[in-house]
Amino acid sequence: MNRFFVSKDSFRGDKVLLGKDQAHQIHSVLRLRPADQIIVLDNAGWEYEVSLAKVTHEQIVGEILQKRAAAGEPQTQITLYQSLLTRDKFEFVLQKCTEVGVSRFVPVITQRTLIRDTTIKPEKLARWQRIITEAAEQSGRGRIPDLLPPVTFEEVLPNLRDFERCLIACEKQGESIRAVLRVGNKNIPGTIAILIGPEGGFTEQEVELAKKNGAIPITLGPRILRTEIAAVVAAAVILYELGQMEG
Repeated sequence: MNRFFVSKDSFRGDKVLLGKDQAHQIHSVLRLRPADQIIVLDNAGWEYEVSLAKVTHEQIVGEILQKRAAAGEPQTQITLYQSLLTRDKFEFVLQKCTEVGVSRFVPVITQRTLIRDTTIKPEKLARWQRIITEAAEQSGRGRIPDLLPPVTFEEVLPNLRDFERCLIACEKQGESIRAVLRVGNKNIPGTIAILIGPEGGFTEQEVELAKKNGAIPITLGPRILRTEIAAVVAAAVILYELGQMEG
């Protein structure tokens, strides 16, 4: 069934109302009709099986048939500190890492980042949020990953010790993700941070600063990956090694 995230004020007792944008998708694109069923998610951990009662291009009214805990969320919450990239590459990271299971995105300005401005226009942030939401719906996620405003690399450093594991991807040094996650780790970490650099990677100075703040250098193998691919691979390998990619 098709899945849609809605706000809390969309619920009216045993009914749920979907607005114009989702109504267009349901009515004009998917061509669903009354009595067809969808899944509605409240982004608070619950999903609702809904039977469509009213379907127009302006509004959808559905009757809630069943409420249950939302599935699709990994046990470990991954925060991706991704160096800002050009539009297509950064949007690829948001989409694919949402599908893999990343819980939070933080765009970062690093020394080699081509984009230097931490101020992002509201329409671009809205587009990014829409990409994340649609990817979460498509991939069966139970929650929409958080998207934070861009920050500088220096602003990231004080937060790294808040995570149970913090990994920084490096080209010339580092252990495998498997080794880092298994050494002295009897319990599955609840929070992990991944730092992925820009094209050209992090500078040596940035790596040393991250290490001083608790980050562990990791390698993603003998082949050099594009930065947008590195983010997806790192997230997928982490969740695989923790047994959270199983059906």
